[in-house]
Amino acid sequence: MTTLRQTSRKNEAEYSLFQQLKPEVMADPYPLYRKMREHEPVHWDPYMASWVVTTYAECVTVLSKYQAARTPTPEHLDAMGRSMCAAAFSPKRMELLRQAIEDSANDLVDKVAASGKMDLIRDFASPFPSVVLATLMGLPVTDCMQLKKWATDVSELIGNFEHNPDRIKQLVTSLEEIRDYLTTMVTVQRSELREGVLTAMLEADVNGVGIPLEDLVANAILMCAGGLEEPGNLIGCGMYSMLQRPEQLTLLREHPEIAATATEELMRFESPTQHTGRLAPEDVALGGKQIRKGQLVTAVVAAANRDPLRFIEPDRLDLQRADNRHLAFGWAAHYCIGAPLARLTGQAAFRVLLSRLPEITLVTTKPEWRGMAALRGIVSLQVEFDAQAATALQGNRLNVQQ
Repeated sequence: MTTLRQTSRKNEAEYSLFQQLKPEVMADPYPLYRKMREHEPVHWDPYMASWVVTTYAECVTVLSKYQAARTPTPEHLDAMGRSMCAAAFSPKRMELLRQAIEDSANDLVDKVAASGKMDLIRDFASPFPSVVLATLMGLPVTDCMQLKKWATDVSELIGNFEHNPDRIKQLVTSLEEIRDYLTTMVTVQRSELREGVLTAMLEADVNGVGIPLEDLVANAILMCAGGLEEPGNLIGCGMYSMLQRPEQLTLLREHPEIAATATEELMRFESPTQHTGRLAPEDVALGGKQIRKGQLVTAVVAAANRDPLRFIEPDRLDLQRADNRHLAFGWAAHYCIGAPLARLTGQAAFRVLLSRLPEITLVTTKPEWRGMAALRGIVSLQVEFDAQAATALQGNRLNVQQ
């Protein structure tokens, strides 16, 4: 006989975020999110030791009013983050970088144009953000793949429920190595100012006070992790979503002027960051539940971005969606530090890939998804395209440059 307690435990497991560890849920978590949202949009998950929030309005409350789980002094960190982002991602700097970014994207496509096929992740989505970030930060482009390796390990460290014990030593080593590397680069740029985000950070201040070296390096590490993982995941997932819906892919190819709107929709539809943690600042009521001060609250932004109370036909990809205030990169002051870079990189990638690779189609039908519950990305995505046309476009591009 099944006891009431056993039934309760079964229900708790059924509605737990730990379900994401199942391969079939990792491949498509949205039915789980829908079930959680409809069953109990704010509920206690004993396996996560966290309140889990899946509706848009409640997620906005969590993101805007609750403390980031990375204490201390959230107000200071928010002010510091805003100051550094304002310096790092000024409109002038972004505009200066736009052409260099598109040139980098074209260079990667040039390498595969004649083959008529590519692994979209290995050949483009993975290396492209690395080159962009190194250029943006004023770091040697020759270091970009090492930065990518470190950032992947750091993301694994912060983006998983569980960690493979055999990987812990390597993950910690990577965190120490990227910290030491960036500390050295900051020290060099302090005496030899150059164009780049690190120099902009050095010149930024919070309430008239310069940013301490330790805080600057810590935020630079977060920028590397977010600036490499999220744009790469956005490009991979975004292309996969469009390739599954050829009419949307054709729409963007024929109307590249909607790249900004399309990128926002692709971030809503497949959020690179699936959920994020916050701490309740005091005893509060949320969604009819009483949450105690200091308890962990997980905002499932990917579920909120599919909330039908906020978005019309939320499970439909609409690259011309006008009302699209998604939560993929947070809300208000609590934003993702790499969001401007992800947007710029994503827009450039989609424009270049669709203009340069005619008749691109999927070879991979069931991609392998990365085993990180909080960060959504694809391991490999094989595609084919018209090699003759791609090579001709490459020649046209080189002629224009000359």
